[in-house]
Amino acid sequence: MSNLNSNFDQHLIVAICGSLRKPSYTRMALDIALEGAKEINSKTQLINLRDFNLVFCDGKENEENYPQDVFKLRLLVKEAKGIILGTPEYHGNMSGVLKNALDLMGFDELEGKIIGLVGVSAGILGGIEALNTLRNIGRALHAWVIPEQVAIPHAHRVFNTNGKLNDNNLRDRLMELGRQVAKFAFLHNSSKAWDFLKDWQNGTPNPGG
Repeated sequence: MSNLNSNFDQHLIVAICGSLRKPSYTRMALDIALEGAKEINSKTQLINLRDFNLVFCDGKENEENYPQDVFKLRLLVKEAKGIILGTPEYHGNMSGVLKNALDLMGFDELEGKIIGLVGVSAGILGGIEALNTLRNIGRALHAWVIPEQVAIPHAHRVFNTNGKLNDNNLRDRLMELGRQVAKFAFLHNSSKAWDFLKDWQNGTPNPGG
């Protein structure tokens, strides 16, 4: 495993926190997911939208007066090989701040990227509708959204004020989500994987049809 881990250290995995609350259960969950990515030596960074001065997306007709944080956000996401999107559930869907951040980006930042999803809610469903919406957005932007996702219901019960998750099963799932995003990001960007695909495409047709 150590030899495999050494190959991941050139890939940046970012987590975008779609909650402006302080403290934020969404951020706490993303911190754990990033621990999973760190386990296999990926570089990681939490993008806390609370720290960014963003404008409402206006169709991008004129970006001259956009705050620099818009371009900073785009650059951070563009440099990442894998992205974990985390959102609280608001009125049965994702947060407005995360939707706006995604609207301020596009294919340049997200196309071809590996994406993992985390949903947090006070109710019983764990933000499942928000996760479905994010999966659709990833598809629309030609990103690769991994099958695994983590929905955390009753967040106020499973997190304590120090950010510790009391549910070991949920913690394991968040850690595994981070690992999976990092692993698929590595495979998707591996020169050996691309060489294999070229050899496969150029190979002799199967005589069996």
